[in-house]
Formats: sequence, structure tokens, C-alpha cells
Amino acid sequence: MFAAGVDVGSTQTKAMVLDARARIAGRSLIPTGANVVLAAGEAYRRALADAGVQEADVGFVVGTGYGRYRVEFGQAQVTEISCHARGAVHLFPGTRTVLDMGGQDTKAIRARPDGEVLDFCMNDKCAAGTGRFLQAASEALDIPLDELGPAALLAQRPVKISTTCTVFAESEVLSWLARGKKVEDILMGVHRSIAARSIALLRRVGIAEEVTFTGGVARNAAMVAVLNELLELRMNVSEESHFMGALGAALHAVDRALAGGDRTPVGQRRLA
Repeated sequence: MFAAGVDVGSTQTKAMVLDARARIAGRSLIPTGANVVLAAGEAYRRALADAGVQEADVGFVVGTGYGRYRVEFGQAQVTEISCHARGAVHLFPGTRTVLDMGGQDTKAIRARPDGEVLDFCMNDKCAAGTGRFLQAASEALDIPLDELGPAALLAQRPVKISTTCTVFAESEVLSWLARGKKVEDILMGVHRSIAARSIALLRRVGIAEEVTFTGGVARNAAMVAVLNELLELRMNVSEESHFMGALGAALHAVDRALAGGDRTPVGQRRLA
């Protein structure tokens, strides 16, 4: 028996397949694009292929992420907050605080030892403390997104980014560049600005060790380094951090499959 989780995010869709013992069998990651339904289905098919599993062998599928209700072949939906908490505690059992930084939002989560959510908060004004802020800097400086972290780590005199709006981030970055500041110092300023906003969220729920960093931005080495410095601790980061939502969804799917839950896909159910 296998189970799967599909995390439909604003920019990327991730899927993960687990076996009955909650071991990772396969995964996939693709751009979400304009058609959420197609993205969910394609990510799922690729994860099945990666696992070498047939769809008929999957006992339960859970959708999560902002597009979770468009995972029409799934049997249930669970919020990404619950999924990131569950996935983080599964990989790092000592996790009590989760920082999930994605393309459009950032969430701070307090978790119980069993992975249940105690408290959470998220940026509720704009995308200033998210991956979108990094993307704005990437576009302004014409540097690929995956090169921002390594470049920022070369900084010697980071600038202070004062804007709190992603819309104006590009203007401020270009302004510092026009004043002769080095690219790496500007980029480190961007990273530190995002980190400061993220830590403010964490403080609202209470920072209890261990802290686990999840979401796509967790792959950014400079962001990890800055957060560790400002938090004065070493966060848990895994190769699976980008897939944490899909992992948590798949873990919920394993539970429901083993409990014999309703396997009728959401898109085929009749309303009562």
C-alpha cells in the first residue's frame, strides 16, 4: 500500500509518495503555471513514475497548499500549516517551531511533539518577507534566483534595505547599485530584511527549539545562514525542506489509508 500528498503552491507544485511505513518512495516538483488542476495531476503522475508505483496501488491522496481544493483526484484536503508541521516533526522529532517560507507567504508555526499545530501566524500585509522579495532582487540585478544565496554570502558591508513593500524593492535595489554599492552587499541586505520580518513572525508564536526551516527558500544558503545568526541557533534544514508540505500531506494520507478512509476522489463525490 502507498499513499500520496500533493502540495499545490502559488509558484510550484510538489508531490510525494510514501509506502505504508511512511518511507519516501518518490517525489516530483514542477511549476504550477496557470492551470492548477493540470499541475496537480502532472506532479502526481511524475511522483508515481519516480516511485515506480501504479495509481491503483495508492490507497489515499491528500491535497494541500493554496490549490488543495483543485486536487480533484484526492480524497481529502489538509491545510499547508498542518502539513508543514506534521512533515517537520516527522523528519526532525524535536521540532517545536516551524518557519515555512514560500514564494508568496511566510508562516511561523508552533507544533506539538505529535506534529499537531499549537499556534501559527503568517505575513498578512504583503510579500515583503517571502521568496517574492528575492525574486524582485533577482529581476532587478539580472541574477538567476538560485545564485542569489551564494552571491550574498560574499558580502562584506551589507546595505540596509528599508522598504517594506515588494513592489518598491526593485527600485531600492537599483538605487543602491547606482550609489556604487557591491551586488553582494545589496543582496545580503535583501536577505537580512527578509530574515528580520520572518523572525518577527516567529516571535509572535514564540520561538521554542528545535526550529525547522521549510519551503522553497530553505534551499537558499544565505537565508539559512542569516536566520541562524539572528536566531542564535542552528535551524533544522533538510533536502526535503522544499517538499515538506507534500510530505505532511502524504503522512496524513498514510494515516487515513491505514484507517480505511473513504477513497472516493473529491471530484467524484455527491453532495449530500
